[in-house]
Amino acid sequence: MNANTNFRMPARRFTATAAATVLAAGPVVLAGAGSAHASADHGRASAVVLRTGLDVSLLNKTVNVPLTVSLNEVRAPRSAERTALTASLDGVDGGQPFSVLRADAASAKATASASGAEASTNLTHARIHVPGLPLLSLIEVGQVTSKATCEAGRKPVASATLLGGVTVLGKKVTLTVGGPTEVKVPGVGEVRLDFSRTLTTSRTAAASALELKVSVNPLKLNVADVEGTLTLGSVTCETPAAAAVSVSAPASAPDIKPQGAPAESGLAETGGSSTTPYVVGGAVVLLAAGGAAVALARRRHS
Repeated sequence: MNANTNFRMPARRFTATAAATVLAAGPVVLAGAGSAHASADHGRASAVVLRTGLDVSLLNKTVNVPLTVSLNEVRAPRSAERTALTASLDGVDGGQPFSVLRADAASAKATASASGAEASTNLTHARIHVPGLPLLSLIEVGQVTSKATCEAGRKPVASATLLGGVTVLGKKVTLTVGGPTEVKVPGVGEVRLDFSRTLTTSRTAAASALELKVSVNPLKLNVADVEGTLTLGSVTCETPAAAAVSVSAPASAPDIKPQGAPAESGLAETGGSSTTPYVVGGAVVLLAAGGAAVALARRRHS
């Protein structure tokens, strides 16, 4: 018995296997599928209980001090919450800290994730003072809240509410949505208030519970002239960006051409197709394999 029978592939089977391998390689090259991945952006949100943009002129405008204060300001994607109850400013009250706001409750919260973003504020029993009026509050409020919500796939919403009374420069006032309220106190100053201002777009929402435009100069003494703006309960949010899917381009097949003859146009007229290069490649292997088989047969008979 020939010991090599179990290990030597017959020439005919070897030739067929080689041809099948070449023909199968073509589709594999063309089917080089590109990879795909998806990335989602987180939403964004911000909240602040109190923000001031006031200019304070002291001693007949010989000293100008900007009164810029932010109380409990938070921003997300890094979710955060703050609950400080007072805001002070140095250097405008004879060198002593000046209390701008005091409240029984004051909180701001902002959260954000791939599914949405939300911001909210709450201010309860708050009293706000400005330099020159140490005993008289610029404004006192019972409770103001604001909220902005931006959920993926839904329209953003924003709201602001006011509960309890509002007192401006010692006068009780009634605020209305959609229109400013003006308060004038002779010898003290004037304040213009806008209540519950909201704005939404397809991806964003914003709200302010109260916006004040302030002009205060007690008794026109020019001891402390205060001009500027003040905002209570400001919130914003933005929905997450839609997940973007990117697909890499498939690998292009190598340009295989028959060797020894120039490429001809009108390939379809001669019966050619997109698989012609693989058939030609298979034929080349068949010829080579056939030659190898004949040489092997001759050696065995010799």
